[in-house]
Amino acid sequence: MYLFGRRIDASQIIVWIIGGVLFLLVLIGSISTLLTERYTVKQWLDFIIFGAAQGGIYALIALGYTMVYGVLRLINFAHGEVFMSGAFSAYFLAAALDKAMLLNRYPIPCLLVIAFLSAAVSATVAVCLERIAYRPLRRAPRLVNLITAIGASFFLQYTFRGLYGSGVEVYPDIAILKGDFWGIRKTLLVVCGSALAMLGILYAFIQGTKTGRAIRAISEDLETAALMGVDVDQTIAITFAVGGSTAGIAGVLYALIFSQVNFFMGFVPGMKAFTAAVMGGIGNVPGAALGGFLLGIFEAVGPSLFLDGLGIPAANQLKDVIAFTLLVLILIFRPTGLLGERLAVKRT
Repeated sequence: MYLFGRRIDASQIIVWIIGGVLFLLVLIGSISTLLTERYTVKQWLDFIIFGAAQGGIYALIALGYTMVYGVLRLINFAHGEVFMSGAFSAYFLAAALDKAMLLNRYPIPCLLVIAFLSAAVSATVAVCLERIAYRPLRRAPRLVNLITAIGASFFLQYTFRGLYGSGVEVYPDIAILKGDFWGIRKTLLVVCGSALAMLGILYAFIQGTKTGRAIRAISEDLETAALMGVDVDQTIAITFAVGGSTAGIAGVLYALIFSQVNFFMGFVPGMKAFTAAVMGGIGNVPGAALGGFLLGIFEAVGPSLFLDGLGIPAANQLKDVIAFTLLVLILIFRPTGLLGERLAVKRT
């Protein structure tokens, strides 16, 4: 069968039908909710602000996925555990500072120290992962690297379970972050502001520094970059370190909102961040940031917007379904993501 001069097979038609049905259900549920006026404007704003804060965390994690894919064409499925390692390790420093009564006495310096430790641990784990697991297999088939990434994910999970235990730890409360500012939770404002600041710093690093130019050169063509004098091994290690450090800072921001950490905490945020990277266009740094914020907002607003309208009970418990349904729709209607994947064009 041909449509607009392109050949379309039966499987593509089925996929488009599934996508159309999902889109129609979203539309019907949204209209139903808005017509019944179940939520006030203030509640919708609260949903959006919480989603933006959550999306900022997804965006910071997604940057690690998209940067590593850019230089190695590798989906680093162990990146969620890199995120976990920093947040879990920094908990013990936060607990010690709280016990010494320093956390609430000097909250800003203490938070900066906690974030630095989390970023340092995550960056170290990411670099070790690259050096031990990925570098020896750099020229291996992609499937080998994919299996290695999954194995590394399980290895890190159970390594940290052995180091820190299988229990759930709770970050101490910080008095300065309690309460609201202009009707918005202070914690959400701090998380949104910190995430935006980190994204801006990273974008400036990628676009305006010599190392950033080297990362972009390798992303375009690794072999040519090496011939031009770029230290490929060092640049790839720096890429892992930068992606790991942003994931570590995201871990602290995650702990500020949700408080609890454990050895398995990286799996779901890691998958959501991967969804965000694909949605924005994996390999594209601004796309990963955009995808993270859109996914966070969609996940926060979606259960109340269209699942309630469809009469689905306990809609808020289905937010993960919403996130991955969005991934399916993006893959059906725009497989390269919202901003498209940046790939090198080989000249003949």
